[in-house]
Amino acid sequence: MSRRHWKRYTAIGVLALLVVAVIAWSLALPGRGEPRITAAPMQPMLFPKGFLWGVAIAGQQAESLPASDWTKFEAEVFRDHRFAQGEHIGATPAGNIHGFGRWSEQVRTHKAGFDVLYEEDIDAAAHLGLNAFRVSIEWARLFPRPGMTEPDPEAIAYYHKVFAAMKSRGIEPIVTLFHYVSPAWFFDADAHGKRGWERADALTLWQAYVDAVANNFVPDVRIWCTLNEPNVYLYDAYVLGTYPPGEKRGDFAGARDVYAALLRAHAQAYRTLHRVAASRGATVSVGLTQNMQIFEPYHRYSPLDRTLVWVVDKVWNWDFLDAVASGRMKLTTTDIDIPIEGLAGTEDYVGVNYYSRNYVRGDWRHPLDPDVGTVAPDLPDEERNDLGWPSYPHGFYETLTKVGKRYAKPVMILENGTADSADDDKLRQRYLVAHIREAWLAQRDGVDIRSYVHWSLMDNFEWNEGFDARFGLFAVDYEHDFHRTARPSAALYGEIVHANGLSTTVLKRYSEAAGATAGTSGR
Repeated sequence: MSRRHWKRYTAIGVLALLVVAVIAWSLALPGRGEPRITAAPMQPMLFPKGFLWGVAIAGQQAESLPASDWTKFEAEVFRDHRFAQGEHIGATPAGNIHGFGRWSEQVRTHKAGFDVLYEEDIDAAAHLGLNAFRVSIEWARLFPRPGMTEPDPEAIAYYHKVFAAMKSRGIEPIVTLFHYVSPAWFFDADAHGKRGWERADALTLWQAYVDAVANNFVPDVRIWCTLNEPNVYLYDAYVLGTYPPGEKRGDFAGARDVYAALLRAHAQAYRTLHRVAASRGATVSVGLTQNMQIFEPYHRYSPLDRTLVWVVDKVWNWDFLDAVASGRMKLTTTDIDIPIEGLAGTEDYVGVNYYSRNYVRGDWRHPLDPDVGTVAPDLPDEERNDLGWPSYPHGFYETLTKVGKRYAKPVMILENGTADSADDDKLRQRYLVAHIREAWLAQRDGVDIRSYVHWSLMDNFEWNEGFDARFGLFAVDYEHDFHRTARPSAALYGEIVHANGLSTTVLKRYSEAAGATAGTSGR
């Protein structure tokens, strides 16, 4: 037998053994929802003194429109009547905004009206007892026109007023620099035909923005989030094409230059914020936040599905965060391995946004093109929100403990919530209690969790899903001066915040959500 054939048959043998091992492993696995850790006793689940309880919004979703790429996209969608809704909310086709044509110009322009009603909204947050409020500074609001060398003074004044309103009520601002949105002019082509983050001067332009932010708002703002969900931005803007610039490059490798630019942008912002803070005798905490999901096999005993779960999990949840920790951009299933100078260790905390789980289904005819969905054949009645996302609280515990162990950094929960438009929003109440319970369990088991920030304070514009996905503790009547009405979950969250955790009263009231619920909590 030739050496070439020996290598070939050895490889086939190794692959066969691997398949057998995976099958054996699959058959030994417990069913979904079977007990995996011991349920906690019915006792108060309280968080440490100084724990941050907050809510989150973002500029493009809640304020009057800046001169951004998203504003331009929304105008094009309205002009071309691209209002397709798909089979259901949550399945909006690329290039569309769900039901966008049903809303008046005032609503489309002012979103949830936060920039007019911020005093009222911050008052509402303070009334709930919150001590943190996450917002974004919009690059397009500070630099609405190309060639500007100084930020717009009215924009600077607006953000100063917002932060002052928070601080006067004992609320800590948590500020995001990039929440999917850039100035529209940033996507004008440069001399080489490159746009956005691929422009030759992209990071120079970004640095001018970060300098303006740091010089104007440090040390008034202490906690900074450089990038919101870079994995979501890369996927929706450059793989699916649902977010501007609406490109479909197949996978993250097709957007490698954007991926690398975002890592460099984060590192630049981290260094700049710390440099300015140090020059002023202040300290800041700087990180980014990643959209973390639990992935499980569509068919629990399928070796292909289980193998693809590992791949999808690594690509989605860990590659970007691993790059920040190590200083090397390594993209799973590719040969991309790029060192990025000054990146390693540029996180004071790891941000976690968590909502749900998904199921990965493979096809042996196309093994590298898995289908990722929200419904599994053995869980047809799993509780789902208005977008069809499954409620899986135990995944929150799994995610937080993995992040804590992998990076050995403080963890900030910067988004967690669910879409529930019902007046009594019972689903949101169950979701809230169950997920805070899982966060407490993760903390009990050694994770240094510093915050819980709920998405969102009030209903707002949810990107391609428009105004129909309702995430707010407060309902917004968009067509009647954006009037806010507290949902029952607002009072519940206030009760949790005032207790600094889950009291036995709350736990007993929501015992099903807080305890072991097969197929939902996974306990």
